[in-house]
Amino acid sequence: MHEHAHHHHGSGHLRPLIWGLVVTFAFALVEAVGGWLSGSLALLGDAGHMATDALALALGAVAALLAKKPADRQLSYGWGRAEVLAAVANAVFMLVIIIAIALAAIDRLRAPQPVEGGMVMLIAAIGLVVNLVVAWILHRGEQTLNIRGALLHVMGDLLGSVAALVAGAVIHFTGWTPIDPLLSLLICALILVSSLRLLRDSVDVLMERVPRELSLPVVGKALVTVEGVRSVHDLHIWRLDSRTVSLSAHIVVDDLQAWPGVLERLREMLIRRFDIDHITLQPEPLGEHHIHVVDRVSGQPRE
Repeated sequence: MHEHAHHHHGSGHLRPLIWGLVVTFAFALVEAVGGWLSGSLALLGDAGHMATDALALALGAVAALLAKKPADRQLSYGWGRAEVLAAVANAVFMLVIIIAIALAAIDRLRAPQPVEGGMVMLIAAIGLVVNLVVAWILHRGEQTLNIRGALLHVMGDLLGSVAALVAGAVIHFTGWTPIDPLLSLLICALILVSSLRLLRDSVDVLMERVPRELSLPVVGKALVTVEGVRSVHDLHIWRLDSRTVSLSAHIVVDDLQAWPGVLERLREMLIRRFDIDHITLQPEPLGEHHIHVVDRVSGQPRE
């Protein structure tokens, strides 16, 4: 017997992604022109970063559209993991950007170039406001891996705008140009941490890892404590996508006739204690072949 509390995907938060795409791409063009005219690596790096952000947001929008598609014969769980794949792509793309900017910054440290600090300050200040608006739009939506991937790019842009603003101010008032590539390297380091964390979380879903906020032994022990349950085996917990946590298990019971009541108690406990609502439980009668079943939770045989 199986009991599912099906989760239906919503809009995938398509509208915030589209708004973010339009605003980000438009300002990337402004920053590219400003960076070229002023000679600022921080500004050019931020422009390139924003251009890739626009691509990341476009990828996220496509993934959100796919996630809305219902399950079919080939994809019985639906298209929800399209958003996870988009998050992986965005994280990897971000790592490539970090390497490119870091290499350019090191080269700029070796061969300093003149920078127009005043222009950098002006454009960076506008970019900071733009990135704050886009980040606010994305942050208001549900924090799926897809949205997190897009938000990661935007936060990287925001930090890049801050770096360019500070670099422009230092250069304008002191003439010290090394600040430009040094701040670029600092931002790369900060973005690297978030990129690796997003990549880790996305790979967790694809590998069907037990969600990090849950413990397989703890959940298993909680199942065994429910009235009418003798033992639990073949217990699995994984994420279907960014939102849905699934659980399946074989439940050895004293009396199959009492299964409906046991099932309801199990479901209520899983939802209330662990927020697991996509549940598949298979009852098994307590027979001779179950007398020495090894409980995967405790590792001890259950009589």
